[in-house]
Amino acid sequence: MSDRIYFGTDGIRGKVGENLINPEFVMKLGWAAGKVLAGQGTNKVLIGKDTRISGYMLESALEAGLSAAGINIGLLGPMPTPAIAYLTKTFRSEAGIVISASHNPYYDNGIKFFSADGMKLNDKIEIAIENQIGKPMECVASDKLGKAVRIGDAAGRYIEFCKGNFPSALSLKGLKIVVDCAHGATYHIAPNVLSELGAEVIEIGTEPDGLNINHKVGATSMKAVTESVIKNNADLGFALDGDGDRLMLVDHKGNVIDGDQIVYIIARDSLKRGRLQGGVVGTVMSNLGLEVALGTLGVPFVRSKVGDRHVMELLRQKGWSIGGESSGHVLNLAAASTGDGIVAGLQVLAAMLYADMTLNELSRGMTKYPQTLINVRFAEGTKPLEDKGVKQAVIEAEKALDNKGRILLRKSGTEPLVRVMVEANDAQDSSTWAEYIANAVRKVTD
Repeated sequence: MSDRIYFGTDGIRGKVGENLINPEFVMKLGWAAGKVLAGQGTNKVLIGKDTRISGYMLESALEAGLSAAGINIGLLGPMPTPAIAYLTKTFRSEAGIVISASHNPYYDNGIKFFSADGMKLNDKIEIAIENQIGKPMECVASDKLGKAVRIGDAAGRYIEFCKGNFPSALSLKGLKIVVDCAHGATYHIAPNVLSELGAEVIEIGTEPDGLNINHKVGATSMKAVTESVIKNNADLGFALDGDGDRLMLVDHKGNVIDGDQIVYIIARDSLKRGRLQGGVVGTVMSNLGLEVALGTLGVPFVRSKVGDRHVMELLRQKGWSIGGESSGHVLNLAAASTGDGIVAGLQVLAAMLYADMTLNELSRGMTKYPQTLINVRFAEGTKPLEDKGVKQAVIEAEKALDNKGRILLRKSGTEPLVRVMVEANDAQDSSTWAEYIANAVRKVTD
């Protein structure tokens, strides 16, 4: 990623009106992407967005830039990120562009790209687009300008795709499910998918106004869905994030089921039905309980760097299909080309029905280790991870935990923070040793 000026691990993201997320830059980005993609195939690009108010402005800017480069545009309107990946592939488009900042507040936004195969753009194309941005913007001849059309049946197509990932022999009839769409891009998708498969659906977070996306709802704020599950005596709750690529669940007792547990449930069901391809990929932040639980099943487990992009890279490298992050990004390449919250939820529901178990019972197969995470800010010019005192603190903690826990120190990729994470059998040990190491880091930064 060091060769990039604009693209991060998940596209380009920032505060609206500042830095890169402004009309001028986004139009130039659209033009640059169009120039790189022009003539490679269908000469058509799809644009979708979440429900942020800034989506209108950025959509128009991208449309103008792409048209100036001679690219035709299909406008999808508010659609989940995984839907745009799917539709890009089915429409045989050159690329799909998502306007979204995922789980961030409304005042942030971002741009990310999918290739013709529904995967994130490869490094070479991203770098080519960056190089093009540095060139003067030119407009093609009037008769070569790109045209824009609105694709009216996009939501219906994606709903059918989601339903197609649920076994036709099963039905959700008799299940009461709370669905929290975070006032985001799944607001008109997820409730319909579940109700059409037979569930009784209770909706929350399905009234977007451009400003309320992810605000006290969704996968990053579980209180609303948890309270609704208990209040309505529901069987479980879905909590999606603003762009629909992340899922967290709540069982009928109000317990939060995170991404690690979802990955475990899907992997175990795939194994039982003879469909598991190889092993499972997690990240360095995945709970040790996932690794232990999969080990008891004889399922290989490896860790990637943080970020679903890195999980995807390792899955493809190994030829495996299932992976994810504790934050709720769940990948199953046998079903979708990218992380898809709705599809992951349907796979959990299928596992429940096949096993004739509640979500609570299914999740008991994995015991989460108590985990303590402390963020310590460090001063510019200091190198806390190389400090002898910090290294000694880690050695002492590892000796005390005696192979019954896990320690991770890493720098944040976006802020001057050292993340200190300790997992242990005992919650007090986890907390005590995390604070001990964090104090050693603080001494360096002070």
